[in-house]
Amino acid sequence: MAHMRNARNPPTAEEREGRAERLKERIYLTFTALAVLLALGAHGHVSAGEALRTLAVTVLGMLLAILVADVVSHMVVHERAMVPAEYRHALATSFGALGALVIPFVFLTLSAFGLWQIEGALRGAVVALVVALIVIGLSAIRRLRLRWWQRLIALGAEAVVGIAVIGLQILAHG
Repeated sequence: MAHMRNARNPPTAEEREGRAERLKERIYLTFTALAVLLALGAHGHVSAGEALRTLAVTVLGMLLAILVADVVSHMVVHERAMVPAEYRHALATSFGALGALVIPFVFLTLSAFGLWQIEGALRGAVVALVVALIVIGLSAIRRLRLRWWQRLIALGAEAVVGIAVIGLQILAHG
């Protein structure tokens, strides 16, 4: 029972690997969505419907690309195709990352129904994704056996890289 682990009963290597896979996919998907939303906001004059469609198509493409990468890398490592249980795991890992995008989709849907201006919905969605990246970072290090200052350095490094990625995305679409 993975959820009952504690300091005396640490997670197995397999459990840690599964957790790392899920965090990695969430990070990929969150940065992808952030790039799309920043680009849509930078170009202006986009409707909520267009924003929803663009984000949905991009996210679906990214999830399928992640799934294909998982299938191909599995074949390279194991020299065989995935068995059904492995496909289910790959699907759950890839598509499980969608939870990170619920709030942006809700904000854009509110805008599509005329309850929020698209500019505000896009800004809110970007803020939600940045907060999601922070939560993902905290989640990634919370169970590690690190001193407080080592955790601070790890989070600081993640923040610097995240800010650099966001800056590059703004520069590319500015």
